[in-house]
Amino acid sequence: MRFNFNHRIDIYGKVEYENAAGETSTRHDKIKSIWAQVVPQTATLQRQQADTILTNVTHKIVVRYSAAKDVTHDMEIKYRDHLFKIKYILNPYFSNETLEIFVEEVIS
Repeated sequence: MRFNFNHRIDIYGKVEYENAAGETSTRHDKIKSIWAQVVPQTATLQRQQADTILTNVTHKIVVRYSAAKDVTHDMEIKYRDHLFKIKYILNPYFSNETLEIFVEEVIS
C-alpha cells in the first residue's frame, strides 16, 4: 500500500530537564517532528464501532515505523492548530513498516 506522508506533525510528551536547583524534572514539551498522512475518520465509521476503543476516534495518522516506534499513548500530536490525544497505536500485520495512530481531536 502506498502512503502520502505529506503532513508535518509534532509529537509532544514528557521531556526531562535540569531545573534551577540542579535536579532532574519533567515538563510537557515537543519531542520531535515527523512526516505523516492524516486521515479524517467519518461519522459513519465511528457509529459502526460503538462500544469499542475506536468510538471516539476522529482521525487516523499514518507514520513510518522507524520515525515513530517510540511514540506512546501518553503523548499528544499537534498538526497545524489541532491537538490530538492518542487513543490507540497499531502496527499493521506486525510488519514494522508503518504505524497507524488512532487519535481524538481535543476541542478547547
